[in-house]
Formats: sequence, structure tokens, C-alpha cells
Amino acid sequence: MLGHREDAEDMAQETFVRVLRSLARWDQERDFEPWLLAIAGNRYRSLLAKRTRRPAVYSLENEIPDDAGDLQAAGHLAEEIQHGLSRIREEYRQAFLLFHQEELSYAEIGQVMNVPLGTVKTWVHRARGQLIQRLQKRGVVQEYGHAMRKV
Repeated sequence: MLGHREDAEDMAQETFVRVLRSLARWDQERDFEPWLLAIAGNRYRSLLAKRTRRPAVYSLENEIPDDAGDLQAAGHLAEEIQHGLSRIREEYRQAFLLFHQEELSYAEIGQVMNVPLGTVKTWVHRARGQLIQRLQKRGVVQEYGHAMRKV
């Protein structure tokens, strides 16, 4: 979700420190995982807010795909997906990744992100649509006969 391993490690460490400090305030009547993910989401948003205040760092390395096989093609596709996700709205990307990568339900995502269920469904749908559009524009996937609505 952050795009940098070091940032993800820092965020994970900060999350667990916050969890340990706040464990006495956790309502044991509620599930632990959504509470933990809500703390992680808050750490994630805080890190992104810090990141917007500092200049972006761009890598000069460019991988050129060749015909070396499926593994390299999968790596190229993963890069393109990451690139596409990095350019969609933050809320959409977070909901999309919690659903597809973390395999949370819409309801759990709503708890983590503190938004209504319908909003989560809309954000995941819009993230998918925008990601597909970006991949089509870059020639990664072909357009099919049925087009998705623009979101």
C-alpha cells in the first residue's frame, strides 16, 4: 500500500507500538482484527500526510520487459498494477487493497476506514474501474466489447 518496504516496516512497527500502548483501552467485546487494522489505517494515513509534505523521490531504474517467460511477464504486470494503483484516489486504493490483498469483507473495511458499507463498495468498484482504465491506456490489457462505466 505504501510502495516502499522501509515505510511499510516503519508503519508496522509504529502500529504495534500503538496497539501495545492502547491495549488496556481495547473493548474485548469487539473483534481484535478490525481494531488493529483501524490503528494501522490511521498510521498509514499519517505517513501519507507526512509524505505529501516532502518532495517525491523517483527511481531512475526502468525495467524493459522482454520475452523471457511468464515470470517476467507477471513481474511486469505487477509493476503496471502498482503504477496504476499509485495514481488513483487514496481512499479508493486503500479500500481496494484491503479487499483484494488483505481479503477483508466490505463490512470489515468499513470498520477499519470508519465509513459506511455502501461507501466501501463504491470505492472498491471505482478503484477497479480506474485501474482497468489506466492499464488499458498503457496497453497492458486490451479493451473488451463491454466497457465499464467511467467513474
